[in-house]
Amino acid sequence: QKITNNKTHKKKMSFKKIQVVKLSSNFREATRIIDVPFTPLGENEVLVKVHYTGINASDINFTSGRYLPGVKPPFDAGFECLGKIEKIGSNVTKLNVGDTVAYTGFGCFAEYLILKSREAKKMPFMNPEIIPLLVSGLTASLSLEQVGNVTLPFSNDPVSNNSNSREKIALVTAAAGGTGMFAVQLLKLSGYTVIGTCGSVEKQEFLRSIGCDLPVNYKTENLQAVIKTKYPQGLDLVYESIGGQMFEQAVNCLATNGKIIVIGLISKYQDQSAFVKSANDRSMNASTLSMKLLAKSASIQGFFLNHFLKDAHRHMKGLISLLQEQKLRSAVNTEFCGIESVPEAIDYMYQGKNIGKLIVDLSKPYSPKIQSRL
Repeated sequence: QKITNNKTHKKKMSFKKIQVVKLSSNFREATRIIDVPFTPLGENEVLVKVHYTGINASDINFTSGRYLPGVKPPFDAGFECLGKIEKIGSNVTKLNVGDTVAYTGFGCFAEYLILKSREAKKMPFMNPEIIPLLVSGLTASLSLEQVGNVTLPFSNDPVSNNSNSREKIALVTAAAGGTGMFAVQLLKLSGYTVIGTCGSVEKQEFLRSIGCDLPVNYKTENLQAVIKTKYPQGLDLVYESIGGQMFEQAVNCLATNGKIIVIGLISKYQDQSAFVKSANDRSMNASTLSMKLLAKSASIQGFFLNHFLKDAHRHMKGLISLLQEQKLRSAVNTEFCGIESVPEAIDYMYQGKNIGKLIVDLSKPYSPKIQSRL
């Protein structure tokens, strides 16, 4: 019998993605990994092999259905990714096979994505440090400029932040996280003195390395007492993402005409008390909050990224320029590999262990060794 050596490459017929099958803030309970067959590419579509996908605190708000009222499972999860184009449709002219592209939208916890060509944003290079810019970086820059009235290095408004020559004091909570680290750096570039909260000595060291003037470990220090002692004039701006007691301390430390930008309340996501007040909730009531704001002529404004995307292109261009000029640091943790590690990465974030942005590397196989560290 004649034997032939056939080394023909076996075509990949399917890929893995994470699908929400049950509405829950427990990511593991809410999701499952499924195999999806490749489908024919449309003439205006591109096939993207995902290399990196980002982890966000709001991932569990999405799996619980809070961002899509009335949604019923199954639906896809994950908000941001970076990858390379492997195929293009017949009518695609502005993108080519091999291009690095970013995508922000639902379904980024997947090994492959089929996108409309207009949805795939070409990036100058393949680097996981781009991922934090897509949601976290844009959230920080757009909220500071559009809500906080902070003049950033790439703002159209030429008005100086320190036009009255008085020192401006800002507080950033969860400062060593994905969004907080950008808020710290952008505020410093804009002339602010920055206080940053975190939960470990290692995170304090990281915050100092990115220019934070006063990193405060909220687990060992009384934040309100520290601020009252070192900056008795109070806080001009607060960048707040934790909620609960941290929010109340920020309110108590506001300066006259101070402002709080609320971009989240991560302490209330897992038990969903951010959305439904529990019977044992002892947080500040509306009347008390109103009086405290009135006494300081202070204000609070929320920020949700999807409402401010009009200027996203200008901000992304500015953030990438700062990154390339080494004026902005994009710290990432890429220890988690393979789509199977996404739930582990989310657990790791909610344990408060990450410094910088958590990224899952989908270009590498799952490594069960990571699990032993959690």
